[in-house]
Amino acid sequence: MLERLNEAMEHIEAHLDQPVGAGELARIAMTSEYHFRRMFSALAGMPLSEYLRRRRLTVAGAEVLAGERTLLDIAVRYGYGSGEAFARAFRSMHGVGPGEARRTGAALRSQPRMAFRLIVEGSSTMQYRIVAKEEFRVVGKKARVPLVYHGVNPAIAAFVKGLGPQIRQRIAELSDQEPKGIVSVCDDLDPGRAEGSELDYYHAVVSDAPVPGDLDALTVPAGTWAVFTNTGPYPQALQTLWGDIYAQWFPSNPYRSRPGPEILRVQVSPDGTGATAELWIPVERTSV
Repeated sequence: MLERLNEAMEHIEAHLDQPVGAGELARIAMTSEYHFRRMFSALAGMPLSEYLRRRRLTVAGAEVLAGERTLLDIAVRYGYGSGEAFARAFRSMHGVGPGEARRTGAALRSQPRMAFRLIVEGSSTMQYRIVAKEEFRVVGKKARVPLVYHGVNPAIAAFVKGLGPQIRQRIAELSDQEPKGIVSVCDDLDPGRAEGSELDYYHAVVSDAPVPGDLDALTVPAGTWAVFTNTGPYPQALQTLWGDIYAQWFPSNPYRSRPGPEILRVQVSPDGTGATAELWIPVERTSV
């Protein structure tokens, strides 16, 4: 899998002055566009679109300093419809406009080209199981919140606190199937998973019980799930687990991610410093 991802990265480098689509890169990597976007953002730490933008502006910056082309020629070559649009993007990345950079020889910022490698650490084992579930419902309360990669998400914390103990208890009592108890459900995420992008967050349970009129419900189609379990510092161990799934588990197993919500069940220790987490990721088996 990583070898094919790196072939896609080579394709990017050879076509920085041409349109490059996620679908085209996914075909090179021999996977779905959905999985390619998710894999890329997890491994690279940024959305594919942002990496493409930074790489193009890095190469464009070298051409600006070389002075062999006009600024408009460079702008058009790297996909900008006007000199003004190019200047805004250039300044956003480099902190200086292209004209000033050329006149003064200013120091510019660089986005290095990426290649992916699998680092195998034999000191730990990732625990997982594969579960096939029929169609089910997520029932609880929903909010639209920003994506936060590190630390506690303040928007989610405020939302859950604002529900009050009575509503939280009512939701908990509706749980009637695995994963049991209160779960955190994330759905409708931005494909690139950029930090700060929005998602639907449910404080909910998995249930086939009738849905009360004051609660929200999400119907989830039948499918296969990879269920990962870990224990460690909260919330750092959980956030590390998510990254490890895409950096280590997917490249080593015959599965890829598919569209669907991610479901998390967490049991926090009494002192709040540790937790045992069970993370459900929607997957499908690959042919290779």
